[in-house]
Amino acid sequence: MADAETKNPSLWWRLSWQLSLVFVVMIAILILGLAVYGSLRLSPNIGLKNHLAAAIEEALDRDAQGRLIIDAGPRLDALKTENEKLWFVVVTTDGEITSYGATPAPYLGLAPYARYFRDADIRGDGKTNDIASIDVIETPLGEVRVLYGGNTSASANILTLLSGLNAVYVPLLLLTLPAVFATVPRIIRKRLEGLQRVVNKAPEIDPHRPGSRLPLDDVPKEVVPLIVAFNSVLARLEEQFQVRQRFLIDAAHELRTPIAIMQTRIEGMPEGQHQRRLLDDVARLGEMAEQLLDFERQEHDVDHQEMVDLVDIARDIVADLAPLAIGAGYEITFDSEVERLERKGSPSSLPRAISNLVRNAIDHGGNRGTISVTVTASGEIVVADHGGGIPPDQQDLIFEPFYRVTPRSRGAGLGLSLVRQIVDRHRGQVLVTSSSSGSAFTLRL
Repeated sequence: MADAETKNPSLWWRLSWQLSLVFVVMIAILILGLAVYGSLRLSPNIGLKNHLAAAIEEALDRDAQGRLIIDAGPRLDALKTENEKLWFVVVTTDGEITSYGATPAPYLGLAPYARYFRDADIRGDGKTNDIASIDVIETPLGEVRVLYGGNTSASANILTLLSGLNAVYVPLLLLTLPAVFATVPRIIRKRLEGLQRVVNKAPEIDPHRPGSRLPLDDVPKEVVPLIVAFNSVLARLEEQFQVRQRFLIDAAHELRTPIAIMQTRIEGMPEGQHQRRLLDDVARLGEMAEQLLDFERQEHDVDHQEMVDLVDIARDIVADLAPLAIGAGYEITFDSEVERLERKGSPSSLPRAISNLVRNAIDHGGNRGTISVTVTASGEIVVADHGGGIPPDQQDLIFEPFYRVTPRSRGAGLGLSLVRQIVDRHRGQVLVTSSSSGSAFTLRL
């Protein structure tokens, strides 16, 4: 499970950053689209103005006679290289004129009047396709009007518009990006709440509780078929589980009759070693049948919410099994650190768990020493004996169904497995510590 969570990326995280990225890309495309649209709709000279202004500031001068001239410098030469058709006419506010490049004929007559315009976009007439512009430029010689054209760089127009729009899109991005990264994850988390409930419900699915299904409320419809398929699998497993339960219960019940008949007939045989062996074997069969019944009855026991007193239960178990323990050669004691120890649990299955621990001590305690049952103040029930102990390599196996430390022991090897099953149903633990001087089983709820 941990490996899967590490390797599998988070759907919430992937959707969050991908949707945020899409939003950012869409804004970028919108801004670029506006710039391209503006470059097509506005004057083609829009990208030329700033570069031309810097070049004119450098190149505009007066000769020895005081006449206005254009003395081409590095900036103007570079601008001419980029725009081969570059031309412009500089007009001062008092009417002085100087020009650079080949001014289209239709604009030659317009040049003296450029000083009357602060800015203009002139689309030409039927005699020319050139588009001219008029703008005011501040120079070291003062303010001048410039009539110009010949821009051949479309990319310059787009870059100029992008630069001009930064006052709009930079604040927009600064405001929207945090909002997107803050709101998109919240929206996705809200939409995935139904799926999260499914995830939380899945570990609670218990085959021993018929009808447990994953919810479909508020689940994205893309996931619904998967949940429906999973619920149908649960239904089939539940049906098969119930068939198995009925078979085992019926089989255990049916075994009782022939076992009882066999025991009656053996008891009628002449007494002797042969009869005692047969009676032991029949008793073992009877014990196995009862353990199978106990095991299956526990499968049906789902009432774990009643308040029970563990001190009373443990005390009663010791009292009931004391004759059996004493007859097997043990001393048996009971001790409790508290007067009462109440827990929520099953009043039928908890006594069975404690009883099985005591019976296990009687069967495997070596028929010597003391079997002690202790209830602690922290809520533990400890059953200890002074037997030969359990080998370390078998301490985890003893809770497996049908596993027996002593192959010839009575029972089906279901006693400790039933204990663990009951404790697991109560969300508790059963622990074992063992050495050559004895074993102790701790039941912790």
